[in-house]
Amino acid sequence: MTESRTHTWDKTSRRKFLSGAAVAGAVIVAAPSVVKAQGPVNMRWQSTWPSKDIFHEFALDFAKKVNDMTGGDLKIEVLPAGAVVPAFGLLDAVSQGTLDGGHGVLVYHYGKQTALALWGSGPGFAMDANMLLAWHKYGGGKELLAKLYDSIGANVVSFPYGPMPTQPLGWFKKPVSKIDDFHGLKFRTVGISIDVFTGLGAAVNAMPGGEIVSALDRGLLDAAEFNNASSDRVLGFPDVSKICMLQSYHQNAEQFEILFNKTKYDALPEQMKAIIGNAVEAASQDMQWKAIDRYSKDYREMQTTDKVKFYKTPDAILKKQLEVYDEVVKKKAGENPLFKEILESQIAFAERATRWEQDTVVNRRMAFDHYFGQDAAAKKI
Repeated sequence: MTESRTHTWDKTSRRKFLSGAAVAGAVIVAAPSVVKAQGPVNMRWQSTWPSKDIFHEFALDFAKKVNDMTGGDLKIEVLPAGAVVPAFGLLDAVSQGTLDGGHGVLVYHYGKQTALALWGSGPGFAMDANMLLAWHKYGGGKELLAKLYDSIGANVVSFPYGPMPTQPLGWFKKPVSKIDDFHGLKFRTVGISIDVFTGLGAAVNAMPGGEIVSALDRGLLDAAEFNNASSDRVLGFPDVSKICMLQSYHQNAEQFEILFNKTKYDALPEQMKAIIGNAVEAASQDMQWKAIDRYSKDYREMQTTDKVKFYKTPDAILKKQLEVYDEVVKKKAGENPLFKEILESQIAFAERATRWEQDTVVNRRMAFDHYFGQDAAAKKI
């Protein structure tokens, strides 16, 4: 009797189990098709760069990485500067949802909140751009940046990435040899550098990269800085000037910024957010490799083909930049508690990180002179 009831229960249970499993299987099979039926997530972005600039290429590189890594489930289209809004209008456009995202630099938002320029505008307290990104990820910068954007009501998610090499002092009509050469000079720069060059005596005008060469050509500017050999060459700087001063502290630690509309970003699946985060870091490294290759080629071409003369910025000017920068940030820290908080965080990280770097990383100048200087050992190998 017991055996019979057990046998009956087993057959009934088995039928119920198989029936339930079939339904569950149908749900599992159907689920992907439901996702696909909704179609991919499409995002319209804009960069702050002209379409011919290598910076816009970097923006396209990032978008392609995300598009490829998501298998097309997220499709980012990147338009050049001015396609939807002016370059300096990117933050507002992304925050308001006019654009889903963008590619630019934090210093372009200087007018919204001066502390944003601490991500790249200045000497970095002896850090290079890669070290400043280390502070951002591991030293508290990420949390401070989110706090900063929240303080101005910006509905965005920001990913600083792509550390840039030290930028030139700029393009001039004649070599700069002393501080007095800046007095009354109509000069283009952005971010805290506006205050630094103003402190050096220049009459500063901030404008997007795509407008600089035209302003130089028309005499609206006497001199200007933008960024690197590839950008400067393709934007036409060698057509209006044959003098470029190399090395400066005004933007020694700058990086790019990937910007998402926060509402749009928060609605993405967690897996897609993880892909974006990893794509940011992959693109950050790829950008550095491409920059080394392309910048060095264009640097040589400007010397051989465009007949540009490059000069090292005198140490007296570099030292004065540091002194003026200290005065500027001390004043701003006194006016802006968030500025002060970020400044103190950067200095604490920089003191530790740069001491480690200075003590452990060998100066490569000796090796360069050995292989490519007068001894030219490389020619004997």
